[in-house]
Amino acid sequence: MMKRPKPIQGFKKLVNKRRPIIDEVVRETTSGGIVFRREAKTGNVQILLIQDAKNRWTIPKGHVEVGEEPKATAEREIREETGLQEMKVYNWLGKVNFRYRREHTLVLMTMHIYLVEGLGDTDKLLPEDWLSDIKWLPASEAVDKIAYDDIGKLILVSMKKIREGKIG
Repeated sequence: MMKRPKPIQGFKKLVNKRRPIIDEVVRETTSGGIVFRREAKTGNVQILLIQDAKNRWTIPKGHVEVGEEPKATAEREIREETGLQEMKVYNWLGKVNFRYRREHTLVLMTMHIYLVEGLGDTDKLLPEDWLSDIKWLPASEAVDKIAYDDIGKLILVSMKKIREGKIG
C-alpha cells in the first residue's frame, strides 16, 4: 500500500518557519537633519548623506533621549555621526513614520526631520565607525540615492525652501 503524503503536516512545517510572533509593540522617536551646503565655486546645493551598515543611503539621525527636544537631537546626532561641528538648524520639515521588526517586537518609529546648514569646514568629516560611507552629493543625486522615499520627498521640499530663500 502506497503511503499518502500528509498535506496538513507540510503546511504546519511551512507556517512554523515563518517569523516569530510579535510579543510587543513599542514607539520610538528619532530626529535628524537634511544637511546642506553651497559649493563655494558654483553656489550649487549639496546634501550630506550617510551610508548605513546595510549600505542604504540616508540622513544622519538618532534616538531622542529623555527630556531632549527633537531639534537638539538632530544637532547632536549630526555631530556624532558625521563629525560636522558647525551648523545652523532651521525649519522643521516634517516627520516620517515607519515600522520595522526587531525580533519579537514591532517598532513604530517617528522621525522628525529638520533643515540644517553645514557651516565652517564642511569637508572635515569624521564619520562614526559603523557607517559604510559619507558623502556630499548634488541635491538631485541625493534624492536618487536616498533609500527612503519619504525622506527623498523632504529633500525636494528643502530644495524649494533654499531656492526661495525661506530657510530662516
